[in-house]
Amino acid sequence: MLITRESDYALRLLRTLRDGEQYSVGELARREMVPQPFAYKIVKKLSAAGMVQVSRGAEGGCRLTADLTQTTLYDLLRAMEEDSNISSCMEAEYACPWRAAHGGCSVHARLGEIQRRLDAQLHAHSLEELLA
Repeated sequence: MLITRESDYALRLLRTLRDGEQYSVGELARREMVPQPFAYKIVKKLSAAGMVQVSRGAEGGCRLTADLTQTTLYDLLRAMEEDSNISSCMEAEYACPWRAAHGGCSVHARLGEIQRRLDAQLHAHSLEELLA
């Protein structure tokens, strides 16, 4: 499935962070009912993607840095390292024995069109739209 539990949890954490306040990971986990070990892992990925800023120390926590009106569901899936391909044959490095032997594949062509439409939809919806 495209939206895994991790991505769903990331959306929840962003829902709390969208108020602009700073929260500890523990507080985020409690508010959004996300297991704390997952919350730490997710915040680390969101930070690496530039979506949140993490401050350490007694006054530390995390704060939203991304503009959720300009950040799409596609961006979030990429930050969570999710694969949005509907089939492994959509991956650029996939070596398909059928296409190698026959020079083409009508299934691949049709799946490619579906993939393009799916990617367009993932790009079309901002996180703010989803969380509002």
